[in-house]
Amino acid sequence: MRMRKKKYLEERLAECDNIIPLFSDDRNFLTAIEKKEYIDTEALFGNSNPVVLEIGCGKGKFACELAKRNPDINVLALEKVANVIVMASEASKQDNIPNLKFLHGGAEYLEKYIKPESIERIYLNFSCPYPKKSYANHRLTNARFLKSYAVILKKGAEIHQKTDNMHFFEYSIEQFTGFGFSLKNVSLDLHNSDFEGNIETEYEHRFASQGFPIYRLEAYLK
Repeated sequence: MRMRKKKYLEERLAECDNIIPLFSDDRNFLTAIEKKEYIDTEALFGNSNPVVLEIGCGKGKFACELAKRNPDINVLALEKVANVIVMASEASKQDNIPNLKFLHGGAEYLEKYIKPESIERIYLNFSCPYPKKSYANHRLTNARFLKSYAVILKKGAEIHQKTDNMHFFEYSIEQFTGFGFSLKNVSLDLHNSDFEGNIETEYEHRFASQGFPIYRLEAYLK
């Protein structure tokens, strides 16, 4: 179901100076990423701390908490839906979180804006599973996205994925291993495991409270 446009959305977005728009005039991402417009993260955050990236941050609960718990890292949170990212940005500004910035755009364009080997970790939290096979290439663990992640991640850096969808999780494992990623800390029921330090997302809290298992893994390239 399509979300209704929020009232005064453009005005609210204009007031969110912690949102960086990532929209290219070239709608073909394959050609758009050839012309680089790298974000200077040191200038953006005012320091040279490690940078991590959440792709599909939703309303920002995870990104805000991650940044607050880790003031010595910089967090980039990507979201393509304007209605959603404006809420995430406003929540961050209300809590005055200096080490969190938002990127408004699609993951297809990451290579255009993010420098190679500059990201310490990627978080994929409850990405849309796109259950129809014909939409498989839209899944954020599809090989076409993994290729981009491999470019922007530092050597040995990790991708942390969480989902409530078993079939999507199985698909992701196939994609990761097929691309050459190794897996570790794989959990088929995160909330009933001994994993410590988990940060819940909005979706995660809802699904877990209804008794659904949460699937989690960590993937890395050797």
